[in-house]
Amino acid sequence: MTDFSPESLASIGPKEFAQLVKSTSDAKITEVMASERRVKILDEIFHRMPGMFRAERAGDTATVIHWIITGGPGGPGGASDTYETMIENQTCTVTSTPAREPKLAMTMDGLTFLKIVSGTGNPVTLFMTGKIKAKGDVMLATSIPKLFDIPKG
Repeated sequence: MTDFSPESLASIGPKEFAQLVKSTSDAKITEVMASERRVKILDEIFHRMPGMFRAERAGDTATVIHWIITGGPGGPGGASDTYETMIENQTCTVTSTPAREPKLAMTMDGLTFLKIVSGTGNPVTLFMTGKIKAKGDVMLATSIPKLFDIPKG
């Protein structure tokens, strides 16, 4: 199996990524996501998001979602990285420089985020146990899995 690193992520597809997350220890993922390498990993995942978007399921959805990923390098508790996903006119665009008011803002650590996007973690369970904090339209959060082609871990 490939080592968990930004370089390996760039060279594998979604199914392989799901397997990589599943086969890597939580401690190793947490370590990588607390390092300087995390931005490359997050950038790669969010760069792929529009390609994983299922426009046919979006209907007339028009929304802005902020993903706040905590636990980055620096200071106690680490830094946060925020990405903005905008869905409108059956398209999905992503930026790492949020500019719009979100309808939903979700905060989670790097490990939780990777479990969500790889399909290896149950979003409802992670929300109910406080691993994901949602502010705004919580019902919107329940529709995210149907809007994206998330691999099954």
